[in-house]
Amino acid sequence: MTQPLSVQLYTVRDALSADLLGTLQRIAGIGYTDVEAFGFVDRAEALRDALGEAGLRSPSGHARLLDAGEQDLERIFHASTTIGLGTLIDPHIDEARWTTREDVEAIARELSALAPRAADHGLTLGYHNHAFEFSNRIDGVSAYEVFADALSDDVVLELDTYWVTVGGDDPVAVLGKYGDKVQFLHVKDGDGSHDDKQQVAVGNGIMPIRDIVAAAPDAQHVVELDDHEGDVFQAVADSYTFLQGARA
Repeated sequence: MTQPLSVQLYTVRDALSADLLGTLQRIAGIGYTDVEAFGFVDRAEALRDALGEAGLRSPSGHARLLDAGEQDLERIFHASTTIGLGTLIDPHIDEARWTTREDVEAIARELSALAPRAADHGLTLGYHNHAFEFSNRIDGVSAYEVFADALSDDVVLELDTYWVTVGGDDPVAVLGKYGDKVQFLHVKDGDGSHDDKQQVAVGNGIMPIRDIVAAAPDAQHVVELDDHEGDVFQAVADSYTFLQGARA
């Protein structure tokens, strides 16, 4: 069964900080039922309440886990359950750690070791990539491949398909390799460069969106723009419309 479309709230971060409830209501008004949370640890109750009032849910969220101390980890787990997350995703691990096989496999071990603790809170752990995990090559393959192959089965992947392309790999091929381990896709579009401001509504850039969503039909498709030159709410709405058609 096709999962509902989601949108990463980082996309509308400026509006969100100015008007939490109003922004969520605008997202719901476009047609989204799901959002992906970020920066939620210090405002978990407020976000939970606003989501409920807007008629939205947040099945996934981003928080940096491997950088967190023991006390912070417990706060992150608690905040995640407060909001109602099912999957907690580490959105960034320092690029300097992605250059040797030893370092990359250590990252996989550290994240895998946290998975049972997260499970005690009813949470699944995941990881979200950028471009450097793909542009960094180790023994002829991407650092991402080394990482994904070393992960335990209970850690899932959120594949940012745009950054895969910027990093030099084919997101459709990556999805073909990892199959159901990819539980979430960041679906974004643009000119294929590192310049966030060149990102556009899904369907208006260079990305083979139809092929990407067809390659992972059971994953949740999460719209994100890291930045945008125009009206970001219009881009989010246009992305929704395009994806509804592309997934039909």
